[in-house]
Amino acid sequence: MKPLVRTLGVLALALVGLQLFFVLRIASMAWIDPQSTAFERSQAWQRAHADGTLRWRQQWCDYDQISVHLKRAVIASEDDSFSTHDGLDWTALEKAWAKNAKAQDRAAVAAAKNARAPKVVGGSTITQQLAKNLFLSGERTLFRKGQELVLTLLLERVLGKQRILEIYLNSVEWGEGVFGAEAAARHYFRKSAAQLTPYEAARLVVMLPRPRYFEKLPNSQYLSDRAQVIVARMPEARLPGAPR
Repeated sequence: MKPLVRTLGVLALALVGLQLFFVLRIASMAWIDPQSTAFERSQAWQRAHADGTLRWRQQWCDYDQISVHLKRAVIASEDDSFSTHDGLDWTALEKAWAKNAKAQDRAAVAAAKNARAPKVVGGSTITQQLAKNLFLSGERTLFRKGQELVLTLLLERVLGKQRILEIYLNSVEWGEGVFGAEAAARHYFRKSAAQLTPYEAARLVVMLPRPRYFEKLPNSQYLSDRAQVIVARMPEARLPGAPR
């Protein structure tokens, strides 16, 4: 019994130590711009392991140097209640749970017919996406999801909305080795992130779920049509710190 208690004690201490590490890392981000994320390093390692090359385009851009159109577009598309929720959009999570429950039922039928399984939806907020990209692996386990929720709440409490959006826009993937708004604006439109038009900003945001896929389809009709939808939503997107 004693060895078991001792082992559990060591695991508990390790877990507490890990959380303290995350707290310190997040606190440092209030003043220090993160140079890379766990996701970026993982992508770079995979690419280097595959063909020996390292493609990494990224240039930090302060919040005020990022087009307001891109800020509005990402909120309108990815997380329309970003400025008001506590890091978790419970309504979106409930909808995602309901959709995924139905998807599991359809998956069983699809498996029996050797058909394509239905898509599983997420419901993640911008803060949750940032928490995952900054610190976590891509594996889908209950522990990793729980850690994501803890990190999400820490980010909200320690950094605040504007800093979260700034780090997110500077680290999100926009293509093969293309990270952040400045690199994306230069790569796709040959201009700075500050100069993006509403349509250009919306088009970049539409790429976010599958950036490497859409990078290969510059003339995609879906990108154009969906971007127009996002442009129409952008005036209603509330930015952090804006009055109600």
